[in-house]
Amino acid sequence: MAKWIQYDNGYLNKTPIFQFILLSCLFPLWGAAASLNDVLITQFKSVFDLSDFASALVQSAFYGGYFLISIPASMVIKKTTYKTAILCGLIFYIVGCSLFFPASHMATYTMFLAAVFAIAIGLGFLETASNTYSTMLGPEKYSTLRLNISQTFYPIGAAAGILLGKYLIFEDGQSMAAQIASMTAEEAHAYRLDMLMNTLEPYRVLIIVLLAVLLLFALTKYPSCKPVAPKDAPKAEDPSIGETLRYLVGNHKFKKGIAAEFLYVGMQVAVWSFTIRLALTMDASINERMAANFMVISYACFFVGKFIANFLLARFSTNKVLVAYSVIGCLLVLYVSFIPSFTAVYAAVAISILMGPCWATIYGETLKTVDKKYTATAGAILVMSIIGGAIVPAIQGYVSDMTGSMQFSFIVNFFCFLYVGFYFYQKYRAESKVSQDANTMLAQK
Repeated sequence: MAKWIQYDNGYLNKTPIFQFILLSCLFPLWGAAASLNDVLITQFKSVFDLSDFASALVQSAFYGGYFLISIPASMVIKKTTYKTAILCGLIFYIVGCSLFFPASHMATYTMFLAAVFAIAIGLGFLETASNTYSTMLGPEKYSTLRLNISQTFYPIGAAAGILLGKYLIFEDGQSMAAQIASMTAEEAHAYRLDMLMNTLEPYRVLIIVLLAVLLLFALTKYPSCKPVAPKDAPKAEDPSIGETLRYLVGNHKFKKGIAAEFLYVGMQVAVWSFTIRLALTMDASINERMAANFMVISYACFFVGKFIANFLLARFSTNKVLVAYSVIGCLLVLYVSFIPSFTAVYAAVAISILMGPCWATIYGETLKTVDKKYTATAGAILVMSIIGGAIVPAIQGYVSDMTGSMQFSFIVNFFCFLYVGFYFYQKYRAESKVSQDANTMLAQK
């Protein structure tokens, strides 16, 4: 007998704790894959002798996979269950990790991008299902809070991924660029091949973990959490994709949320993608393994920042908190871009404290603007906004190549933070107007 009761709108009377924790454990799994990309960008730049723009294509392949698979993933959820989509995601994730092995032997950048793309297909399934499922797995009034709690697990995986990259991919000694510069052409070729083989090690570990999670998830009973019509109501057909898209295109609040999510994700990915490169640029005496420490600290800041955000969001207006976060974020980005000192790296790390509440809050609040029958597809399109992570880092890499300054290229993120702040300021003004109107009506009575 189930320990929960599901209401007609898909929400539960209580949160099943074990199932919620197990679902939340999926969040660090895509965190690990995403943070390993930050390592791969630095590794591939030296191994394949790439420009900053070309190295950022790792993120383009990764988030492009998310973009393409989100609608198909939502259709799987619609026809089956959230759990089925999650199992599909885990299987694709395992296949993608396995593709790193033939890619390392072929030793071509394109094959590695294909492997990253395959991983992203699995993660597209996982995120499309898990983000929405987390909001549904309990009482409706705590839906956004549940997603924020689940998202708190993300930086644990991100930190684990960067540590795997630091110790299994990067090596001690001089930086790769410095070592290659002192080698003959034959020695450099052999060294690059050795460095490519290092990229396999984190993915061996991930495959073992993923197989264990796949088995555990398959054996655990989960509620449907899908809206159902009341028994005495006439049965309505599920809306088609075309009908859903027409509805969402006409939903202005939803479109604004999509734009904010697109730019936020792009900014987050861009800052993290180039923090290691920024550290190497600002201090030529450190190597990749040492520079990776700044990403470990970044994810620790992100983790702590989520707890701080949860505390503030529980006590103050969500929109006020995020407007304040955005203003501080804009100032930090300007510091990173223009202060010719290694302290710019610390400012880049500090930005991670401010990133905690953005994704989950924008996602949860935007989903609330959508009628329940359109939730699955709307959630998928919100996940598709992750395509910002494919575009903004590439723009930053292009700016770096054009200006010859990795530090100045961080200015791209200023405009992203600015829009996110404007988005929440608009929501704050609307919130204040509703409150004033309510007070006026009470006074008139």
